[in-house]
Amino acid sequence: MSVSKLGIVSRYDNEDALEMVRSIFNTFKDKVDIVMSPKTAGLIGADDHAMPVEKMRNAGVELIISIGGDGTVLRNISKMEDPLPILGINMGNLGFLVDVAPENAIEAIEDVLEGFIYDEKARISVSFNDKTLPPATNEVVLITARPAKILTFKISVDDSQIEELRADGVVFATPTGSTAYAMSAGGPIIDPRVKASLIVPLAPFKLSARPWVIPADSKITIEMIIPEKEAVIVIDGQHSYDIKEHDVVTLTNAKNPARFVSSSINGFYEKVQSKLA
Repeated sequence: MSVSKLGIVSRYDNEDALEMVRSIFNTFKDKVDIVMSPKTAGLIGADDHAMPVEKMRNAGVELIISIGGDGTVLRNISKMEDPLPILGINMGNLGFLVDVAPENAIEAIEDVLEGFIYDEKARISVSFNDKTLPPATNEVVLITARPAKILTFKISVDDSQIEELRADGVVFATPTGSTAYAMSAGGPIIDPRVKASLIVPLAPFKLSARPWVIPADSKITIEMIIPEKEAVIVIDGQHSYDIKEHDVVTLTNAKNPARFVSSSINGFYEKVQSKLA
């Protein structure tokens, strides 16, 4: 089925990204209904096409074009309760979530407007002292807020304690996020077809503390147990929250996945090889 209404989100602090928005808008505005994030719309002189990304699904948008890097994708997915399919145009650096090179953008969009399929990627639902926080597509990080100050916390999986950990922090990642911070911290790369979650300690004090791979539908509970230490929870590098002694963070499998337009680029293993070469 062809696309009749298209959403655009982009970096608005980068002239190359804004120029790409202008090019896409001018190329397709007479072929499909286009809306875009308000700041971007204002900067390219298209205020009458402005719409917050969180309202796009209810307005009938079928596909979102994200122009920027992985951060642009993650920031906008976090705003959507039930994410729309996203096609990423890579205006950043490495970019695991943005497959399309700028020089191929117009052709790629022409193709997907004729119809597309998408892959669903699990997200992590985050509860902080029973308050719901934005879900994570890549990872949730608990980390010390002060360098050289080690944290102590308990980690339980399905109500069974697996660690009382002293470390700089810990990364809880989806398979999508296994090629991001978790990989840099020494965690394994997980094929996105594997339904799992990843727990990776950051600079643990004891040598026996190692990464865990657990079922994706597990409930993970984290509790700070040492007073007077400053720590933060960081979700996908986009949202930060202070955490203190006796605060409890609960992670579960999110109800609604992220959705990414299936790429004609080679599969997962080829992508890892090309991105990390």
